Amino acid sequence: MESVQSIKQRFELIGNDTQLNRAIEKAIQVAPTDISVLVTGESGVGKEAIPKIIHSLSHRKHAKYIAVNCGAIPEGTIDSELFGHEKGAFTGATQTRSGYFEVADGGTIFLDEVGELPLTTQVRLLRVLENGEFLKVGSSQVQKTDVRIVAATNVNMFEAIKKEKFREDLYYRLSTVEINIPPLRERQEDIHLLFRKFASDFGQKYKMPTIRLEESAIALLLKYRWPGNIRQLRNIAEQVSVLEENRSVSAATLSSYLPNATRSNLPAVIGQEKKESDFSNEREILYKVLFDMKGDLNDLKKLTLELLQNSDTQKVQEENETLIQKIYGNQEEQSLEKEEAIPTEVLHLPEPVVENHATQISRPSEDRYHFAEEIEEEETLSLQEKEIELIKKSLERNRGKRKAAAAELGISERTLYRKIKQYDL
Repeated sequence: MESVQSIKQRFELIGNDTQLNRAIEKAIQVAPTDISVLVTGESGVGKEAIPKIIHSLSHRKHAKYIAVNCGAIPEGTIDSELFGHEKGAFTGATQTRSGYFEVADGGTIFLDEVGELPLTTQVRLLRVLENGEFLKVGSSQVQKTDVRIVAATNVNMFEAIKKEKFREDLYYRLSTVEINIPPLRERQEDIHLLFRKFASDFGQKYKMPTIRLEESAIALLLKYRWPGNIRQLRNIAEQVSVLEENRSVSAATLSSYLPNATRSNLPAVIGQEKKESDFSNEREILYKVLFDMKGDLNDLKKLTLELLQNSDTQKVQEENETLIQKIYGNQEEQSLEKEEAIPTEVLHLPEPVVENHATQISRPSEDRYHFAEEIEEEETLSLQEKEIELIKKSLERNRGKRKAAAAELGISERTLYRKIKQYDL
């Protein structure tokens, strides 16, 4: 078994970070087997080196090695690229074509950015991993292939699974062994080493003296977060090598090549982006509060009307004890315990004058309780629509169980049944 140092020299890997060394060790250990490997890490950390190491140390090293960037192939043609197609399978298919899995039979396929695969292609890939079988597009004949799959992604796979953008069963098939490549900001000792190597390479390439960083520039180099990782570091080294006439680079000069280099490196809360559904949930809560207020207002109207029609306030209080408790809560209970009744000076109302109908009530214009007079309910069309929408969603969430839906909406089952009839739901 080759050593980590010899592998670094062979594949021109630079750095002494322990996490990097551990990743290379795992690649060396799994190489002789046919285990599927998933390489994870941020964009630009150099994930493509691991599949090459695995292939070169495996018994498949004399067979083909094909690297496929899944994110660069259009969704409509990726099945054809991977599995091939028959003549006439779709518009433009003028001849039969072999896919990567057929061409790489006996070798290794590296699926870069595997997290970008469409769900339909993921199903096909799962079948290849399980039994080595696949179907060409437009064909009904099952074909066999013997390939080793090494995949890589910079996507958080658990988040993708949660959002149903990646199949959980495929993830566990691909990640039999998972190798993580650390980001450059976690490899502090390697940053300057890598920069010097890139600067030397570009100096030879462009036939210029190699640039040299001053102490202040080195400190800035180590402090920077490097969101683009090694790829970004290499690009910066190339820019400085070509554009700077003075081959001694200061911190001020280097900072002009580093985006957001002047920003503070203080910790910040990240990854807490607002979900698309958050506003919708807040709106539903607001509508529910409005409907509760509407219900309380109707209860108050009912209680006030009974007080106006019935001079016996004690009787009204006893008959509507539950309603009063619902509206006023604990405050009303405390008031009842202390005074055993609602104060008569508050509930005392002038005798209603009934004409023709018991429901038609007239009062003197000076009546200070004119705000309690019976009014017709007015509600906007949009509010009614939102109430219907809220009831529908609650019924769907509770699979049509009215009791559970009523409890969620904060209304009685009888009220819910009446609203369902009213809105013809």
